[in-house]
Amino acid sequence: MYLKAWENLDITDDFLFGKVMRNPEICKQMIEAILDIHIERIEYPEEQKVIDMTADSKSVRLDVYVKDTKDVIYNIEMQPVKKDNLPKRSRYYQGMIDLNLIEKGDSYKNLNQSYVIFICCFDLFGRNQCMYTFENHCIEEPDISLNDGTVKIFLNSKGNLSGKNTTLKAFLSYINNGTLAEDSFITSLDHEVKKAKENLEWRREYMTLFMRDQENKELGRSEGKLLNTIALVRKKLVKGLSPEDIADILEENVGTIEMMTHFILEYPEYSDEDILKEFKK
Repeated sequence: MYLKAWENLDITDDFLFGKVMRNPEICKQMIEAILDIHIERIEYPEEQKVIDMTADSKSVRLDVYVKDTKDVIYNIEMQPVKKDNLPKRSRYYQGMIDLNLIEKGDSYKNLNQSYVIFICCFDLFGRNQCMYTFENHCIEEPDISLNDGTVKIFLNSKGNLSGKNTTLKAFLSYINNGTLAEDSFITSLDHEVKKAKENLEWRREYMTLFMRDQENKELGRSEGKLLNTIALVRKKLVKGLSPEDIADILEENVGTIEMMTHFILEYPEYSDEDILKEFKK
């Protein structure tokens, strides 16, 4: 995960997006704009909801997870960076949401209608649509719908906006380049973004994540350097050089090179990554 400095955050960053969508009215109006429907109200917006079915399973962390008064579930994810695995991710999220909704032994009829929505700053499918909506239909008889109550939507902030409602057009323009259209929802949304960025508690929370991200990057660079050194040591050993000579050539600590040499010779079947793991123990 790449994290920007706090000052550079905007609505396309999932941390800020999740905080802004804790405002139920803002979240409700966004869903209404996307689906072009009216919702009486939404209940219990949960920022970054975690679904963890078992202790050893992969958990799902959702940006926004809300339910309306008709028990329809809405999962909304902000996706500024293009990733080709989004269709599979939508499938996985849908499955985990369903498992979270139904208790063991319950009837499948108790599964709620649900929407999984990705707000993308790119065109995932390359057809210049601003919205791609997927439901399950019969291939042989396309007019037959499976009616399983699931819908997956991928928005494209850069797509063709013709035919869409005014608020959705304004929302996607705001997502795309921060354009402030004359729209009450966009005015409220922008106000909420500014308000969120003034929240000192959220700023501290984000800065903790930011510093952890920087530490992980530094660790990654350090590990990359060690892997490169191990590869060079392996090559020099093949040429018959001693650890002392290798340390002198690479301008590295003799003790470090001796330890790498030990593991390389002791475990000739190990990859450089395996040697690194032994080296770090």
